[in-house]
Amino acid sequence: MLHTGSGCDSFLLFTAFCAATLVAVWVPWFLGLIGLEMAFSPSSWHAHELLFGFMPVIVGGLLLTAAGNRTGRRPLAAWPLAALIAIWFVGRLGMAGSAALEPLAVALLALLFPVTLLAVAGRKCVPTENGRNLTILTVLAVLVGAQSLFHWEQWRFGRSVHGTSLAVAVLLTWTMLGGGIIPRLAGNWRKACVASPRHVRSTLINRVAMGLGLLALATWILREDGVLDERLTGALLLAAGLTQAVRLARWRPHRAPSGLSVFVLHVAHTFIPAGFLLAAWASLGGDTAFNTAALHAWTTGAVGSMTLAVMITLSAPAHTRHALTASRLTTGIHLAVAAAACARIAASLDPQHTMLLIPLAGALWIAAFLMFALVYGRNSA
Repeated sequence: MLHTGSGCDSFLLFTAFCAATLVAVWVPWFLGLIGLEMAFSPSSWHAHELLFGFMPVIVGGLLLTAAGNRTGRRPLAAWPLAALIAIWFVGRLGMAGSAALEPLAVALLALLFPVTLLAVAGRKCVPTENGRNLTILTVLAVLVGAQSLFHWEQWRFGRSVHGTSLAVAVLLTWTMLGGGIIPRLAGNWRKACVASPRHVRSTLINRVAMGLGLLALATWILREDGVLDERLTGALLLAAGLTQAVRLARWRPHRAPSGLSVFVLHVAHTFIPAGFLLAAWASLGGDTAFNTAALHAWTTGAVGSMTLAVMITLSAPAHTRHALTASRLTTGIHLAVAAAACARIAASLDPQHTMLLIPLAGALWIAAFLMFALVYGRNSA
């Protein structure tokens, strides 16, 4: 059984099982192997549960662990943590019973967890005025807004476009900001281990890449409104992809020590420029399949990989060389989620092999998070 003395261990393990279970349900439903009575299509439910069911748990885990370390306050544990998890399950039950409930009731049940988490985390973090904690709080607040928009669009139009896109955009922005920890991790590794080639820092490149990335994501969110010309949107997405690639190249990923968290963070970050370039192709070439591929490069690839990297970093012994190194199993975790992203992207571009690629992507994703639970859950046993 899990102990609740530390919110970190329990919440991260809970997160891993959430990620595995949600995909394990979605894959056979999407392929028509099982039938579920819901007011949502398989794709809409899948988007909602991963963006608004799974990711707030990740954000909550960071706020309840890293925030506790930075503020010096006791982490959430025992019954408050159990209550949060119970509220999360209430939201999942509301989504599962959506066919028998009013849309407003479903929305309120689903929003109960992130709103409660925002209130609890805000009480812990806002008084400290710590910039990193406030950034994570902002991400969670935008996710709450995006989820509200998702449910309104679902009720009004039968599908969500802007709510889903806004959630992807804020999570991707958070991931791009998180990429800045790569040079710091490399520096920590050099101090803890042996000499390593220095990473090149460029504030200008970082600012240009982030600025173009945010601008391109804004146009991507509005892509179906016809507000902007497709060629302009494609050009911004292309420029963002190229500058993100330059930003990554200046971190010299080919010189990152093999098997270290520095290297796997580089791998995770590679999906960011890949997603921008795929989205640019969709806008300039008019092929919507590339937009779906971009969506999964950003979510399964960039956000999923970075999520696991952060979870592993939080679970590793702090301030030691072991926090920067990776065992074979840990390396396997990162390879599995990266392979899952590649398979999901391939399924978007080659729908004729959906019956093969979707189960493959799902199995790899599930394996990655269950391996995390197996490897790092030992500390919580």
